[in-house]
This record gives sequence, structure tokens and C-alpha cells, in this order.
Amino acid sequence: MNAPRPPSAEPRARLREWLNDLFSAKPEDRAELKEMLRTAAKRNLMDDEALNISLGALQVADMQARDIMIPRSQIVCLQAAMPLDELLAVVVASRHSRFPVIGDDLDDIKGILHAKDLLPMLRSAGLGEAGNGEFDLKDCIRTAQIIPECKPLNVLLQEFRTKRYHMAVVVDEYGHASGVATIEDVLEQIVGDIEDEHDTDEEGLISELHDGACNVKAVTPIADFNEHFGAGFKDDEFDTIGGIVLRAFGHMPDRGEKVAIDGFNFEVLSAESRRLRLLRVAGG
Repeated sequence: MNAPRPPSAEPRARLREWLNDLFSAKPEDRAELKEMLRTAAKRNLMDDEALNISLGALQVADMQARDIMIPRSQIVCLQAAMPLDELLAVVVASRHSRFPVIGDDLDDIKGILHAKDLLPMLRSAGLGEAGNGEFDLKDCIRTAQIIPECKPLNVLLQEFRTKRYHMAVVVDEYGHASGVATIEDVLEQIVGDIEDEHDTDEEGLISELHDGACNVKAVTPIADFNEHFGAGFKDDEFDTIGGIVLRAFGHMPDRGEKVAIDGFNFEVLSAESRRLRLLRVAGG
């Protein structure tokens, strides 16, 4: 009588069988490869999380920087000539770790500030009780990495890793800053969003609620918001309703914070450290 297989032998045999099938029938295209991965998950050769990460990694190869960037209207930046007390207030309130530093406007990028680089500068300048001392923001900033909107995400991720930077300024074909992209934004496309109870699975930008209010994604174009609500918000400064709301707050708000703008009541349902995600809108 043959000795019984150890408990782990059968799954290993099934995995070898599937790998043999995979490499004996090579996928013709990416769609077929994705189907093979889904088949492997159905056969319990990988769990759902591993499947989603694999599919996310394949998806990244088809995406560009413009697809994941934080849009210009939602960038939290610092003015190079900003007084120290104002600068520290923005850093503390936003809770970001990196900030574009600008001159006259967002098209005049001076560099990137890492919040941690402020600490030794503040100490060496003796800013505890001595006011602004000899502090100069230009001594803290690092060179900004500039990338085009069409930069493939898989190439960008490789550059993030090899060149050891975590934020890039995205520019359009005319050289105007259109957003910023971070390594976290790219990785999120692979491992997925961290959702909470306020996230919505709706494909649309605006979802009606039973009480007459609406859930509105912060990336909703102002024109679409105006059309749905009969509003008259201008789009000459911001492209999305999130930009309008962020300006009204004056800081990156936490979940639950509320603000009234032109007869509309906005409540933040979901926000990350760098951007608004979902708003509850009532009134109008």
C-alpha cells in the first residue's frame, strides 16, 4: 500500500498542473492572461486578494500619469515667500508629508518640500522663541521631478523606485502644471482603494439619497454639478466641485466637517490626506 500523501501535497500537485496548462497554452493577449488568472482563482490556486493585485498590476501598464494624478484644483502647495507661521499652519493642518513649493503660481514650481526637512532647519535657525530667525524655505526644498501627463504608470513606478522620489509634478503639453502624482497613487491602482462605510459603488458622480440630499464625488466637474443642481458655480479657477469646497474650507477637512457655499450645504463623507473623495450635498 502506498503511503498517504502529506496534506500539502495535493495543492502543490494542483498548482503544478495549472502551471503546466498555463505555459503549454500561452495567452495570445492580455485579456486571455487575465482570464487565466481568474480561472486560477476559481480553482483556489490563488485567493481573491492575490487575483486583484495581479489584475491591478496588469492594469497599471495601460494607464498614464493623468489617470491617477491629484488634479491642480486639489493640490495643497506652499508659497516660496510664505511667512513661517503661515507655512507651518498649512503643513500641520494638511497632514501631508510632501508639498510643491511655488513662486507666482502653480506653473512656477520651485521644488518639493519634505515636511521632515523642516525640523533640522527650524532647530538650527533657533526659531523656538526667536521668531523667524534666519529661516529660508529655499534651503529646505528638493528638486521637483517633472513628468508629462502621458507618462506610463509602470515606467513612473520604476522611476519612483530607482530614483528614490515619491512625488512628481505632472504637466500638460504646454508645460502647465495639471496635477501631482505620488508613489502611493500608483500603488493604490495595484492594491486597491481603502474603502470605508461612506464609499459608494455607484458608477455615476452624483447619487440621489432618500432624504433629498445627494452623495457627490469630489471629482465631479463643476459643469455637471451645475447642471444637476441648477447651480451657478464658476469654473474659471477650479475644474471640480472638490476644488470649490476645498477653497471654502481653507484647509484639508476631516470627515464630518461641513461648509455652506451659495445656499448648498456640503459635508465631507470621505477624505484622504491629500484629497477630498466624497461629499454629501443638500440645499440649493
